[in-house]
This record gives sequence, structure tokens and C-alpha cells, in this order.
Amino acid sequence: MWAVYLNRGLEIRQDYPIPSPPPGEARVRVKLAGICNTDLELMRGYLDFRGVPGHEFVGVVEEAPDHPEWVGKRVVGEINAACRVCPTCRAGRPTHCPNRTTLGISGRDGAFAEYLLLPVVNLHEVPPEIPDEAAVFVEPLAAALEILEQTHIRPTDRAVVLGDGKLGSLVAQVMQLTGCDLLVVGRNPNKLALLAGRGIPVAHVEDAGDLSADVVVECTGSPEGFHLARRWVRPRGALVLKSTYHGTVEANLTMVAVDEVTVIGSRCGPFEPALRLLRQGLVDVQPLIHARYPLQEADRAFEHAARKGALKVLLEIPL
Repeated sequence: MWAVYLNRGLEIRQDYPIPSPPPGEARVRVKLAGICNTDLELMRGYLDFRGVPGHEFVGVVEEAPDHPEWVGKRVVGEINAACRVCPTCRAGRPTHCPNRTTLGISGRDGAFAEYLLLPVVNLHEVPPEIPDEAAVFVEPLAAALEILEQTHIRPTDRAVVLGDGKLGSLVAQVMQLTGCDLLVVGRNPNKLALLAGRGIPVAHVEDAGDLSADVVVECTGSPEGFHLARRWVRPRGALVLKSTYHGTVEANLTMVAVDEVTVIGSRCGPFEPALRLLRQGLVDVQPLIHARYPLQEADRAFEHAARKGALKVLLEIPL
């Protein structure tokens, strides 16, 4: 069973061919997959996508001809499949490989299906202590951790996370581990309450007032969010863009230059630290799960995920 996005929308197909892994790749039997905002954007025409969406998953390796030792392992997977031979890859930047395919996003069918293919080098074994419901969050949690790979956040820094959604919540929990003076600004009282319950200071956007922060992480993907984040960054501070934007955003780049603001684009991140945080219980993802649907009800799952106030919606893949 596969959920396939075509011109008419999302269709459940039983006749989709079971993929055979090419050299260096593995076929993974998907157990659980998560719907994220990128998936919702794909359904609205982002990247002119056609195929099987989905890139947050946990599954079991069923076939890996070049690496039989992986068969039977429960895994998560990095979503960028690089060529590994171009100058960009040889320079240690495989996530920016110009020849890459991206699971469920570009050139490679994704996780809303019984099976997916990924290079074995992209796979990470999931420790037995981590349940499937937590393992499915490894990819977005790794993306949150990428912020700490890109900028040094000190315990004495003032940091603001703008956005209280799925990614914003994960970013906030990761930032909290640095000991920084943290504030999360959002719009949804229920989402903000979840973070406040973990001891993270929160504020509604209408009550935030004028802020000045060393680091602002923008997780809304909206023009309004970008402009607020830019306004709240102090001179010589850092603005981290953690969400993609639909369309273009107008910005006063003169003041970015005058204030010497560092703008950091941030995307995929390290999986092994994400697995460690989940295994050690330092990040709590269970409260972010709002609903679970069987794959054959993918349309309903997407409708739920698109509702105002929804957090993570999971798809269960039948065995």
C-alpha cells in the first residue's frame, strides 16, 4: 500500500511496484511515519512534487544485498541521498550534493508507503529503549540540533524561539539544554502550555513586546515571523531561519548590513545525537503526538495535520 500524490491529489495505491534496492541501498519496511509541514506544502504544490511523500519514519531493514548485516535492524534514515563522488560530497557536504535525491521530497519516493529505499550509509539503528512513537521524531529532532552545530549558544545568551509548532517545540527543548536565557513566542495557548510545563518560559506573540536577543530562531515559515525575528535580533546577533517559506519575503537588507546581523539558514542535522537525547529522556516528544491514522486513511490524516493547532499526526503502515 502506497499513498501517492498525483495531479488529482493523494491516492492510495495497491498496485505500486515493490522497489528493489540498487547497489549500496536497502529496502526498509516502514512501520510508522510522521506528517510534517513540508509534506503539507508539497500537497499545495511546493516543488511541483509528484510521487510518494514522507520523510520522517521508523522501519525495519528487509533487504540490503551489499550489507546483509543490516537486515532485521530497526532504523531511521537521513533523507538526503548523495552521490558521494562530486566535489561537494568529497568536501564533506553531502547534504548539499547537487546530484542528491531527497526522500519523499525530490527524486525519491518517500515513507508514506509499505517500503522505501535509502542508501545504507543513511541508516541509523534505533536503540531498543526508544519506542517507534519516539523514533519517528529523530529526523526533525536532528534538524533542531543542527542549530547547535552552526552557532555557539552560550549559557549567558538571550535566545528567542519564534513558533510553537512541532519544530518550534523541538528547537525549544534543544535550546533549553544549553542553559541559555530562553523564551518561546507563539500564538497557541495549548502549545505554549506544553512548553511551559517543561519549565520553558513562553509568551503570546501579542504580549511579547519589544525583545532584544543574541539569537532568534524563526520556526514559523511566515513573512510576519521573519520580520518579527529580524526586529528582535540585537546588532551583531544571529538570526536562524529554521523553516522554508512559501513564495518570497521582502526584507530590509540594508539594516541587516548596518546591524551586522548573521543570518543562518538551517536544515538537516545529526541523527546520532538525536537518538541519544531520546534514549536519555532529555527531549520529550510524546505530548506532540495528536493523532494516529492507518495509511489507508492518509487523506483524513493530512486533513487533521492541516488543522489550526494540530501538532504531529502519525501514519501507521500495515504489516
